Amino acid sequence: MALSGLKVIEFAGLAPGPFAGLILADNGASVTRVDRPSSNSTDVLCRGKRSIVVDSKKPSGRKLLEELISSADVLIDPFRPGVLERLGLGPELFLGDGTRKGLNKKLIYARIVGFPRTGPHKDMAGHDINYLALSGVLAMLPGTSEKPAFPMNILADFAGGGLTCATGILLALIERGRIGRGQVVNADMVSGTRYLASFPLIQTYLQSGMLGGPRGTNLLDGGSPFYSIYTCQGGGWMSVGCLEPQFFKVFIETLTNHVPKDFDPLNGWKPDPSTQFQKDEWPMLEEYLTKGFLTRSRDFWTDVFHGIDACTVPILTPQEAGQQTSNIPAFHPQLTSRMEQEIPGDSKNVIIKPGTHTHAVLREYGLEESRIRELEDAGVLGNEPRRSSSKL
Repeated sequence: MALSGLKVIEFAGLAPGPFAGLILADNGASVTRVDRPSSNSTDVLCRGKRSIVVDSKKPSGRKLLEELISSADVLIDPFRPGVLERLGLGPELFLGDGTRKGLNKKLIYARIVGFPRTGPHKDMAGHDINYLALSGVLAMLPGTSEKPAFPMNILADFAGGGLTCATGILLALIERGRIGRGQVVNADMVSGTRYLASFPLIQTYLQSGMLGGPRGTNLLDGGSPFYSIYTCQGGGWMSVGCLEPQFFKVFIETLTNHVPKDFDPLNGWKPDPSTQFQKDEWPMLEEYLTKGFLTRSRDFWTDVFHGIDACTVPILTPQEAGQQTSNIPAFHPQLTSRMEQEIPGDSKNVIIKPGTHTHAVLREYGLEESRIRELEDAGVLGNEPRRSSSKL
């Protein structure tokens, strides 16, 4: 695979860091997660990774981490600013600065934080909803007239954070191949989310395009009845996204031909293809569609709209979507060079018990058995110290 032979050290963290590591592991990198002693990880983003336990509070543990990072290609730091620096494992130790040479000048030192490192919130705790809030994106999302609605922690954590960080790592690796040096990759979830939302944010700034008006009045933010979600009889929903006139024509003619013959919720008013961009009729169109979808089941509408250009499909549950593809999402995008090596989408090995691979990883990084035993005896590898050691 593309990243075979690449050594990655990933400090255990939440959401964005593990996702960045998962992307690298899915492409062949050897990703080793560093867990704390007595930790009990429930991280499900562990496919293809290994875990070691190191007690960084012990001087010999910090020294071991220094050695591992000095032999790695990539380090993923998921902590708040300054945590690794306080351990003596900051980027200058490995990449060098004006006063020192650096232990691993080819290292890609990737850091993911929530807020911009130089902004007023840099030292604050936060989560996805907070990063969305400061990015300007949350204020644009659909919801009610009183307030926007927030999604699950996909936009900031995984797209603005983990995916953006992985992209930065790959770019740094490409540049390392050209200039022979590593560098620091700084990713923060506020800035990453803003970059991800360039299209709507620029339109809002210019007050033009499909998202140039106030929230809830535009084509893509719940303002238009033909880009929305509708509830069906007996539960379940259909998604409608027929923005283009030719698709709206197919949609509205198909729907009006399949509601009951006596369906007349608006006393004779009935939409036709010309209704699409007559904004004064949108409230009536929305009511017609809302009541129309309620006359039939989701399965009925699924069959009716299947295979035609109406941009109307059912909203699948996670279980239904998993039956069509795989319950555990497989790596994407597809590369032709890795088609024969595809990682199974339903792999059960998504959670790793901390420390499962400690000995194997340390051997691969060049530690001799006597050194590993000394570290064990001192309790550095997550076990209780077996005897005192003056060497460590």
